[in-house]
Amino acid sequence: LNLASNDLTGEIPYWIDQLIELRLGGNQISGEILPIISNFSSLQYLDLSSNQLTGDIPAEIGNLSKIEYLYLSSNQFTKIPAEIGNLSYLKKLNIASNLLSSIPPELGNLYNLEILDLSNNNIAGEIPIEIGHLYNLRTLSINDNLLSGSIPSDISYLSKLIYLNLSENQLSGSIPLDANN
Repeated sequence: LNLASNDLTGEIPYWIDQLIELRLGGNQISGEILPIISNFSSLQYLDLSSNQLTGDIPAEIGNLSKIEYLYLSSNQFTKIPAEIGNLSYLKKLNIASNLLSSIPPELGNLYNLEILDLSNNNIAGEIPIEIGHLYNLRTLSINDNLLSGSIPSDISYLSKLIYLNLSENQLSGSIPLDANN
């Protein structure tokens, strides 16, 4: 079901729970993602980007066991639940341009992840070393946040990484050397 880039309002329709793909990006959908999202167990692709969704991303999102593509950018989400680490098939995760304040270390469990975009949030603290476990990662964008401390040396283990953007943070220290040398 593709209803992207319309002027749809209201909340997410939860009666369409047998879909494989749901595209509702670029609308004016408001409210929170309700725990009933766990009923969307067939979903492989979910795009709720560029809406007016608020609150925490619910822990029940971790029950979307078949999800491969998850786009939640340009909303007003405040927290990523630890349960997101259960999404073992996830390849692309975009939660850029929200109000996130932290990165859960459980993101390091997403071994099939190829693209991770957490840019343009309010993420403070250090980059979790668990990011270095994302061995299939090709793109990592955590720019335009409030990150501090050093870049974890574990990032040097990301041998498939072709794009890394950590700009516009408060990082310090040295750039990690290649782990293979």
